[in-house]
Parts: sequence; structure tokens; C-alpha cells
Amino acid sequence: MLYVNYQPLTRSTGPVVRTAPDELSFNSAQSWKDIYGFRPGHKTFVKSDFYDGGSFAGQGMHSIVSEREPEVHGQMRRYLSHAFSDKSLSEQEEMISSSIDQFVLSLEERSAGEKGHNITKGFETLTFDIIGDLAFGESFGALNSDEPHPWISIAMGALSQGALVDVFKRFPGVADILMTVLDRKIKKLTADTKSNEDFAINLVNKRIRQETERKDFMTRILEQRDPEKVSDLQLAAHASDFVLAGSETTATCLAATTYHLLHNREVLTRLQEEIRSTFKSYGEIDAQSALPLPYLRAVILEGLRIYPPLPLGLPRVVPEGGDTVDGHLLPEKTIVSTNPLAATLDPANFTDPLQFRPERWLGQNEKDVLDASQPFSLGPRGCLGRHLGWMELSTTIAKLVWVYDLEPLDRSLDWHRDSHMHTLWIKPKLLVRAKNRGVEVKA
Repeated sequence: MLYVNYQPLTRSTGPVVRTAPDELSFNSAQSWKDIYGFRPGHKTFVKSDFYDGGSFAGQGMHSIVSEREPEVHGQMRRYLSHAFSDKSLSEQEEMISSSIDQFVLSLEERSAGEKGHNITKGFETLTFDIIGDLAFGESFGALNSDEPHPWISIAMGALSQGALVDVFKRFPGVADILMTVLDRKIKKLTADTKSNEDFAINLVNKRIRQETERKDFMTRILEQRDPEKVSDLQLAAHASDFVLAGSETTATCLAATTYHLLHNREVLTRLQEEIRSTFKSYGEIDAQSALPLPYLRAVILEGLRIYPPLPLGLPRVVPEGGDTVDGHLLPEKTIVSTNPLAATLDPANFTDPLQFRPERWLGQNEKDVLDASQPFSLGPRGCLGRHLGWMELSTTIAKLVWVYDLEPLDRSLDWHRDSHMHTLWIKPKLLVRAKNRGVEVKA
């Protein structure tokens, strides 16, 4: 029930599909702008009650992700945005690079065994440690352990509860039956949600009590917040969002992009040539030097397109008086969304959509509707952490490609066929072996 096979979603069913009596799913570039963007003379499409489930909902607390009221969300965004400013990210780059270096420099040893290394999980531990360091002032230590940090699976369980609550809303007549049949599963999801909340609350309280000179997210947020208006519990709800949104989505892009690089030799060779000719030493590679590389940027954009880190539509409500979406006049209270997968895998938007072709982002195919891919969404509720995501993605891929020749070990793996999803992806194992190409590495 919580898992949907990927492949059926790749079939084009037209620009708009009715998914429920009062709900429409779009897949056009214009629908992104109409639903999520700012249109002069039009009212805001607010979030639907889908966002009322999940972590902290039982405590009556909304976060930057779940808050539906535009004015309240705007207030949240203003004091949280300082944590993601260029100045703040510049201060935090050394912490980010430290975790990336630890991951990259240990990969050859980790992958030396017969079974290699599951780099899907490796990327999850990397991004999880980075967001822990930035959000709470300390790493989770996931990179130092062979076992996944418990919060990784717990956070995913908490997210599953939100998906389950949405199912109950859609099918109220069978909710009682499902509650009985899935009693054990539901109890575990509820427990995971409580544990997720407890993790966030405890770490936020610890960070608030901590006197430190280091700069992290909380440094900027605590400078900006009014304690009378923003409680510690509110900060914990935000921090919980940071952990999930700031780790899982970035790890997903890294894993999917790596898979497609390893299965598209010409693309990988061109990327290797760009990175290895640009940098003479490992120490030269950082976010500022990697971000401007045009082919690296195109590779990342193509990874975000072919496998959107957030694969399901973000539901909004047509405002009072009705409005238009992609030329369709819709009555008020209609629930609408743009489905990222339907948009990016529709041949009407992208030529050969299941082919990994970074060149499309370099202006080499005028038929592609590039605006149909919006992995960070857009408008006033677009992703706060997009610049952080770009820092992590570009630096990690550049350093991996500069140091290693990677070899895929499971030739039977089909990334698309073997992926599943609920709200986020359930990704397959990507087993690799990393071999230093004969360069000296000094972080």
C-alpha cells in the first residue's frame, strides 16, 4: 500500500489526469508556474491537508514544510533563510568538505571486498552526517560506523506515517479495516514518528544549551528567532525537516547520478576529462571551483531530471473563486499538483526521457522543455536548501571522479525497474568498487 512500482508512472497519460473526484495531476512546465509560482493578479494556491499528517502533528506543531498558512510560512522562512544564505554556507563549507573528504578517502578501502561497497547507503550516511553537523553542531558519526544510524530508518518511518494518513483520508470507509489488518505496521510507524520527534527535540535542546564559536544552522536561526514567538519545540520540528529533506534527497540524486554515469561510458568519460583537466590536485576541489563546471552541472541537472529526488506531486488547493492551471479553468477547492515524474519522463517534454543525456542542459536539443524539470520546486515555497544541495552534489561528484575509477559490480541492476517509492524513493543497492587512478590525495 505504501509502495508504488516505478515503471507504470513512466507512461505518458496526457498533460492532466484526474486522480480523485476533486484532484488533478498535471505534467506540464506551465503547470509548475501556475500552481507553485507567483502570478500577479492571482491568489496563492495553499497547501492541501495532506501536510497535516506526519511528525509533530500530534503535538499541534507545524514546520517550514507542513505549515499551510502562507503568512505564517513567510514568517518562518524569513528567520530560517539566514541559515541558508551565501554567507552562512560559506562559513559552513569547511564542515561540509570535511565529511565529503572522509567519505571519498575511505571509499577504496570500504569497497575492496568481494561484494564491494553499497554506495547507495554510503551516500545516505554522508549526507546524514553533513546535515547533523550543520543542524545540531555535531556529526551523527554515521560515516564511522558499519551500521546505519537509527535515525535514518526512523525518519523514513515517520515519513511513511504521513503517507498512511493520506491514504486514510482518501479511503475513510476502509480506514478501520486497514487499522486492524496493519495493526503491527501502524504501531511501528507511530513509534518511529515519536522517536523521530524525540531525536529532534533532544538534539535541539542540547544545541541551545551549547556555548560554541562554530557557525552552523542553529547559530543563525537562534540569532534571528524571537523566543516568545518561536518555541524550542518549533525549532525541533524545523530541524526534523532539515534532517530528512537535507539528507535523503541529496543522497538520492548522488546515487541515481552515479548509477547513470557508470552505465553511460561516453558521459562518464567526458565528465572525467572536464574534472581531471580542470584540477591539478585534490585540494583544489571545493564548492566554489566545482560549481562553475558546465558539464558537471549538466550531469547533475540530468540526474535530478531522470530521477527526481521528490517523485510525487506536492498538492495545492485552487483558491476561492477558482483559477486556471495550464489553460484549464478550475473551480475553487480543487486539489492540484504537478507530478515531477510525469513531467520529466513525458516525451512531450523531453526527447528520449529515459536516456541519460546531460547535453540537453547545454542547449543541444531545442525540443526539450527544460522548465518541466523543477527538482527544487519554485515560488515562495521552493526549497530553502537548494544552494546547500548544489554544494554537496558538485563537490562530492567532482572529488569522486577526480580520484577514482568506479566499477559497478551488479550488472543485472536496472535502477528504474528496481526502485520503489512512497513519498520518497526506496532505492536499490548500487554495489561498486573504487580504484584510485594513481593520484596522490591530500585533503
